[in-house]
Amino acid sequence: MQFNQIKETCLYVQDLDRTEKFYSEILDLEVISRSKGRHIFFRAGTSVLLCFIAEATKQENNLPGHFGEGNMHIAFELPKEKYDDTKAELKSAGIEIEHEQQWSDEYRSFYFRDPDGHSIEIVPAGMWD
Repeated sequence: MQFNQIKETCLYVQDLDRTEKFYSEILDLEVISRSKGRHIFFRAGTSVLLCFIAEATKQENNLPGHFGEGNMHIAFELPKEKYDDTKAELKSAGIEIEHEQQWSDEYRSFYFRDPDGHSIEIVPAGMWD
């Protein structure tokens, strides 16, 4: 098998309005689909972040259910030169930076939580190359 990338990533959320406000207004992700009481999908570069109300998807008949429990982790990659500005923007929006990790002389990342308690990491481009 040869994969190009992970195309979709899922998070399970409790409140779609709160999720939309956080990911579109604070993180500036484009909303590409929304289904009342079920999901909201965001564009993140060439990938899609799927945010589902887990209970609603357990009732699926056409597709396998998309549901899970507990806090999850995802990482967003951004250009290296935007790293410090992004961290400052989040802080000014009242988002607490939970941790900053120095991975090597060249790479570091930082972590914060979304409204559902998921761990969100910001990594600079090239970190996993």
